[in-house]
Order: sequence, then C-alpha cells, then structure tokens
Amino acid sequence: MKTVKQVLDHKGYQIHSVAPGTTVYEALQKMAQEGIGALVVLDDQELAGIVSERDYARKVILKGRHSRDTPVRDIMTKNVICVGSDRGIDASMSIMIDKHVRHLVVRDDSRITGVISIGDVVKAIIDDQQFTIEQLEHYISGRG
Repeated sequence: MKTVKQVLDHKGYQIHSVAPGTTVYEALQKMAQEGIGALVVLDDQELAGIVSERDYARKVILKGRHSRDTPVRDIMTKNVICVGSDRGIDASMSIMIDKHVRHLVVRDDSRITGVISIGDVVKAIIDDQQFTIEQLEHYISGRG
C-alpha cells in the first residue's frame, strides 16, 4: 500500500496558504484560482489552521456573515489534523473518515511538507487496486 509520501511525490508538494487576517472572499478566490478545496492558514510561517469550502458554507453563508469582511481566522479549523509522510494511505483514509475531514496536512519534524485530500487518497487506493488486478490477470493468463 502506498504512503502519503508516494502520493505527494506524484501530486506535488506545493502548499497553498493564506494568513489569518485574509478575508474569506480572498481565500475563496485563491481556492477557485488553484482548483482546490482548502488552504493552510499560516501565521508567521507557523500552522494556525486550515480553511475549506465547507467552513465557508457552514460558518459564513449559513450564519449570515459576509465573506468580504470576515477574516479567515474567524472560520478556520484551528485543531488541524496532521499526518507524517510515512503514514499509509489506508490509515490516512481511516483518519479522514473517523474525523469527518477532507484534507490532512502533512508534517514531518514540525515542518509542513504538503496537503492531501480525500480525492488524492481515493485515487491512490484505486490505482493500487488496479495494479493488483492487472498482476492477477497476468498470473492467471500465464503471461506473468
């Protein structure tokens, strides 16, 4: 089974972030521009939280706030769930399911090295399963 590091090796290590004082509107613009669903919130290069489209929907729209005058710090998730790059993809998926989150920050030795999404995890699992199926087909047909 693949590790988080292998997923990041394929996907890339780019970390999209904003500062806590960034408006929610600006954060949403950045998410749309980058085609992502969450941003790491960094305060002086330290992990302060994570903000997602889900935070926007639940903590801005449903509460009657306005994205142009609400800072990210007011809606971000402060207790960020992190995993190490050596963590297996199955274990990462279990964490996401148990904690009801769609993004995990990857940290190694207190340094943020990436972010993985539930989509990244599902793709890695499907790729692994496809590889296993192909290997079994080759074995059964005598081509392997």
